[in-house]
Amino acid sequence: MDVIVVGGGIVGMSAAFHLARKGVSTALVDAAHTGQATSAGTGVVFPWPFPWDSAPLWEFKARAAAHYPELMAELAEDRHVTGYEVVGGVSVDREGDDAGYDLMRTLAERPEFATMGRVERLAPGEATGLFPLVPEEYGGVRIGGMARLDGRRARDALFDAAEERGLRYFKGDAHLSWNGHRVTGVSVNGDDLAADVVIVAAGAWSARLLAVAGVDLPVFPVRGQMTHFALPGRDTRAWPVVRFGERAFFVCAFGPDRVVTGGTVEPEAGFDRRVTASGLLRNLSTAVEVLPGLAEATVVETRVGFRPGTHDGRQLLGRIERLPGVVVATGLGTEGLTFGPYQGLVAARLAMGEDPGLDLAEFRPDRPHVE
Repeated sequence: MDVIVVGGGIVGMSAAFHLARKGVSTALVDAAHTGQATSAGTGVVFPWPFPWDSAPLWEFKARAAAHYPELMAELAEDRHVTGYEVVGGVSVDREGDDAGYDLMRTLAERPEFATMGRVERLAPGEATGLFPLVPEEYGGVRIGGMARLDGRRARDALFDAAEERGLRYFKGDAHLSWNGHRVTGVSVNGDDLAADVVIVAAGAWSARLLAVAGVDLPVFPVRGQMTHFALPGRDTRAWPVVRFGERAFFVCAFGPDRVVTGGTVEPEAGFDRRVTASGLLRNLSTAVEVLPGLAEATVVETRVGFRPGTHDGRQLLGRIERLPGVVVATGLGTEGLTFGPYQGLVAARLAMGEDPGLDLAEFRPDRPHVE
């Protein structure tokens, strides 16, 4: 069979890799849009479910948590640099975080949370020893299995591994070929590419592809502006991911001296890819308020990414009844780097006609929606 994957972010690259790995004739079409979310993510990887998640979402997250380290290990064994590192994570609060500790410890004892690792309570000051910019008065919880991911490197690693297995690549805007009954492939740069199945994994741009067939896919861009800081002379490679519980604000460190703070969430911005004064001010003021030590850091850059948002906050994953020949995989919002690799695997299974092993009804891309 022949499958075309549209979209070169982490979801599409994962789908292409898993297809090529199975020996499926696979083509990837990517417009390389400026503002692709994979290139701009903060880098936090926390895939484990919570008790309040629905049963289908719980199962999806649990399987994603098991799949992530296996996929990254496979790529690393093939000598691909993934940008994935298990550095642990801490959730901190001025008052400590006993409730969070009890929850995480209880979850970590379950078999499906084996990758979460050790859960430890942190007294005030102990988080500072792990991430020196955290103020001394903060206590909290440490989760050993949390990881960080460089989205660009992970995407490139998946692409290289897929290309080694026969993936064909076409750069340009894809347009679905629709014969009135089913999708038969795509056209790109004037060329017609035929396929049995097309996986639409173009992130926030996915709705544009399906509009040609009269399908209103409920996905829209949520602009995020993420600011990167450098700390010359400081080695940040071993610093964990940090979550400030009172703000739900994340900070991620990368080597050799980079610190990335959580960015803006702007669903009203459309595809405006500018770094705005208000967005930068918000990022800088929040970062310095939370981590005063960043006041003397170098502002390296602010990246803009368009996360694929949905009106009900649920991902879009599955087939569309009125559009045979298409599988949709998008809508992960701010959690693309965390769940994108597994969403891509599920999409690949659907394209191959395999049982995804999950109840996907809750994630149907053609479910009713209200704006």
